[in-house]
Amino acid sequence: MDWLSPAEWEAVRLSLRVSFWATVAALPFGLFIAYALARWRFPGKQILNGLVHLPLILPPVVTGYLLLITLSPRAPVGAFLKSIGISFAFNWTGAALAAGIMGFPLMVRAMRLSIEAVDPKLEQAAATLGASRPWVFVTVTLPMVLPGVLAGAILGFAKAMGEFGATITFVSNIPGQTQTLPSAIYAFLQVPGGEASALRLVAVAVAVAMLALLLSEWISRRVAARVGGA
Repeated sequence: MDWLSPAEWEAVRLSLRVSFWATVAALPFGLFIAYALARWRFPGKQILNGLVHLPLILPPVVTGYLLLITLSPRAPVGAFLKSIGISFAFNWTGAALAAGIMGFPLMVRAMRLSIEAVDPKLEQAAATLGASRPWVFVTVTLPMVLPGVLAGAILGFAKAMGEFGATITFVSNIPGQTQTLPSAIYAFLQVPGGEASALRLVAVAVAVAMLALLLSEWISRRVAARVGGA
């Protein structure tokens, strides 16, 4: 990427780092909640489903502000985390947290649909042979829903790459530390002569988003073909 300046490349590199860790951290929680929503019956299920999808409905700035007042060093939770060496506010880890939360609904939805497409009788058959519920999930369910898990991870990663409102509200726009690709585009558009840099970063963002969508669509087609017996 010689056609990117050092500052532009730094924004891309940081975005990739933030998106990667946001996806990795959110994936196990997303898979657990997706399985719970697809298979279990429990009080408050619809409330949990609403909370999971809330970041899609709320303005991203609201999500970022809620994170800020909860995890800032002056807040009780933020002060406690800082005392044990964990810092989110105005740090790249906070950008990863905000991006992970914003991409979480897309991740959960893709995985939930994949789990719901698996015939529960297959899991029940394995259970009748003496397999425990965790072993049934690992040996029967997970291999069948793996394409959906990958699709959810890709969508979550793409959403994290494009996250702006929650991130800039929670961790600001600090070059080299919290300035992700969308924040860098915004910053370049605020200075005279920055349009060329912004345009190059827009091209990178479009390319990443298109690749993610194509991968997700390809995986979804494989899931549909498997369910249809193709």
